[in-house]
Amino acid sequence: MIENTRIKPGVVTIAKRPPEQVMRLARMGSFHQSRLSFMRVLLRRLKKDGWRFDRPLWRIDANGLGVATYRARGPERIYTLVAFAHDLPADLRSDRVIAEAWDATFTLVDGEASEADIARLSGHVPVQEAGRLSEGEFVLSRANRSVRLFEHVVDALSKGGQPDPALIEPVGYLMRTTAVYGSGKFGAADRSVWADRPEFTGSFQPELLSVWLIRCFTIDLAEHMAVSRSPDTAVALEPSIRRRIGVGNSTGLGMAPFLLNHPALIHSWINARETALSRVRGLQSASAAKIDTFLSLVGRAAVNAGNWRVEHEGQARKCDGLRADFETLKAHLAEVPLTGEKPWDALYCWSETALSLEGQEQLVSLMLEPYPELVDDLAGGMSADETILPRIDGTRGVQALKEDLRRIYAWALGVDFDRPEAQARVWYVSEEKLEPRLGERFEEALDSYEQPLSPGRDAMRALSDLEAMAEPANVAEFLLRHPEHRHTVRRVQLAARNDYAEIRDNTISQDMLPIDLLRCKLSFFGATKFDPRSDRWVRITMFQGAPFPDELGNCDPDDLAYPPA
Repeated sequence: MIENTRIKPGVVTIAKRPPEQVMRLARMGSFHQSRLSFMRVLLRRLKKDGWRFDRPLWRIDANGLGVATYRARGPERIYTLVAFAHDLPADLRSDRVIAEAWDATFTLVDGEASEADIARLSGHVPVQEAGRLSEGEFVLSRANRSVRLFEHVVDALSKGGQPDPALIEPVGYLMRTTAVYGSGKFGAADRSVWADRPEFTGSFQPELLSVWLIRCFTIDLAEHMAVSRSPDTAVALEPSIRRRIGVGNSTGLGMAPFLLNHPALIHSWINARETALSRVRGLQSASAAKIDTFLSLVGRAAVNAGNWRVEHEGQARKCDGLRADFETLKAHLAEVPLTGEKPWDALYCWSETALSLEGQEQLVSLMLEPYPELVDDLAGGMSADETILPRIDGTRGVQALKEDLRRIYAWALGVDFDRPEAQARVWYVSEEKLEPRLGERFEEALDSYEQPLSPGRDAMRALSDLEAMAEPANVAEFLLRHPEHRHTVRRVQLAARNDYAEIRDNTISQDMLPIDLLRCKLSFFGATKFDPRSDRWVRITMFQGAPFPDELGNCDPDDLAYPPA
């Protein structure tokens, strides 16, 4: 049963989509950014609260080397991004986590960054994991240039021209980050230090503030190098072109297990999205203004899909399908206008048989866009306190536990986990980088290193042991005999209270695509232009189209989420 949580006064909702439909990897791997994505939540808050930004320090030489700082001033606090620009030989440029040198490195400082702070950080931030931060720093990051596009922009500006938008749009960034670490990594402040600060309500807000300011640095660096190259002819980027440059990111397997390791948090994210959809679908009618907004966004999103270029065969098929979906959607809207009863519910129900999963989930995001009054308040609930593990209720009857196992893991009841293809993969942690990795069970001796990241298999093992033993009095008695199932019982009891906490798929199957896990998480960040380089790592674009600090007061950041039609 799906509960209608966070019911807004005066708003009619319909039943949310069931987790059995939503929490399948193929669908989760088709999610798109929306009004609830964390980048957009951040920019709306910065605009509403009147944050001010400046660049106190620019100590960058003609070769693009040195240090710069970017300051964010809010109603109560100040944060400063410290950026170090380096000379990176071509043979050392790599997006892999094992890289040891980068074009630029960054940290977000809590407060002002003094000269003493910069001197201290200069010995730690450039070496990343080999250095050490303090509780006065919240984020550690690094980035590499997109070499050809960066050079194209610098060359064009130095000659007094503008870069070719046709080259910028498909890539969407001049630099891509290869890691954005926060929440206590490498000595930085733990999440508990900033979790209660209003400006960081939600998820990953310090990290995304850092990325937004890194975007400023990449533009400033390109313009500075253009002036250094030809001071008499160089010009700045035109605002319309400048805005179409975001920040890239390369993300791999290190992020993939996040959805499995944070079930309560993932429920809060997806529950907010599904609640927003249920509110919009529950509307009895749509005003002409809302319909016009939606139709305009359909056209702009179609442009975005047309600009989306990938080499990965699977994603290329999905992109082709999405472009075809837009043609189908436009034809349907011309034939069946949104003027009838419950138009959004009718449109969504039509999409379930008319569009691909990619198209369906793009439509979900677009349907939320015209209704900030129904959607935006949900962003405040997209977090979870995970500092304390949920306690197991040992008094609960085992019959109820069996029912929960069969309901939540119904998809797994028909899976034979003894078959090689059903247990082909092993999640483990690499010794060198302490990063999650995915191995092949029958090709590598990894069983002893396996992480508990196969909830479906573990649930079936617990259910088998429950049914094999004489009826225990309660959960506590069962766990006394089978303590190896404690993690499963804790997870089941949590998932029984949080509908979207558990993925309904086999996460160790030979057919499992880690890219689906990455895509789901990154869509909630607000990423666009997912560009898989394999089924295990992906390049994305962040903040493409978003306003810059000097534009934020005069721009609606949500209106810029899709490119101009």
